[in-house]
Amino acid sequence: MKKSKKIAAITMARDDEFFLSRWIAYYGKQLGTENLYILLDGTDQKKPANAGNAHIKKLAHTAMSRAAGDKYRIGKLTDLAHELLKNYDIVIGCDSDEFLVVDPNTKKTLAEYLSESNIKTTVSGLGLDIGQHMKLEKPLDCDMALLEQREYALISTRYTKPVVINKPVRWGSGFHSIKSHNFHIDPNLYLLHFGAVDMNMLIKKAEKRGADWVNHLHRRGNGTINAVTSKKPQPEQFMHIARIMQQIFRPIYAFDKPGMLGLKRVVKIPERFKIYDL
Repeated sequence: MKKSKKIAAITMARDDEFFLSRWIAYYGKQLGTENLYILLDGTDQKKPANAGNAHIKKLAHTAMSRAAGDKYRIGKLTDLAHELLKNYDIVIGCDSDEFLVVDPNTKKTLAEYLSESNIKTTVSGLGLDIGQHMKLEKPLDCDMALLEQREYALISTRYTKPVVINKPVRWGSGFHSIKSHNFHIDPNLYLLHFGAVDMNMLIKKAEKRGADWVNHLHRRGNGTINAVTSKKPQPEQFMHIARIMQQIFRPIYAFDKPGMLGLKRVVKIPERFKIYDL
């Protein structure tokens, strides 16, 4: 039996208690809260009630443009990952609304699966961008598990991120790429993104940004929500095809990122994934 590797998970958040508490609950169960490292953007940020033994550091908040803020955050997280890799075998880096899961068919925990994987610097899970089906699904009940309420996802190259590393490399903004490195999509890993899990939640976020954002959301909707609401779901087997496509095709402007020739395909999340109480 192979020895389990030492694995850490890192993230950075601001005003995001809803997702951050779920991020801690999930990765804490998978890896132990003592192996979670969280940067809070602002000294005014509250430590989540379920933080347990997680390592939390508060940073002074500075207002920045979106692009500058993205570069600042990934710089801080990359530096943190480099430091952790002195003592850890693997670091998982992702946003607080992203959950790296292993297919339940493997009968392995995330830690077991990654410990047994032959990781070549980095590995990615297939990106599934989960959205609310406006015709079939009710507004989110915050007291219930997310996957008990949402069944559809857009297969997304944007979220097929190289979130797992075992060497000190430089992530691009949002963990979307690794500079000067190829990506490798694992056949049993998925990165579940919940940023579009609820339209009401998106509207509340837009209200904080101004009336123009709210009007835009009402007029144009959200791309992920529009897709899962309007497109016929593909069979589960299409996810295997998507992995192959994303490994072969690359955007002409970013050869270190996956591509799917602009295709937008929706899948119904397999029932077995509901074991993850996210």
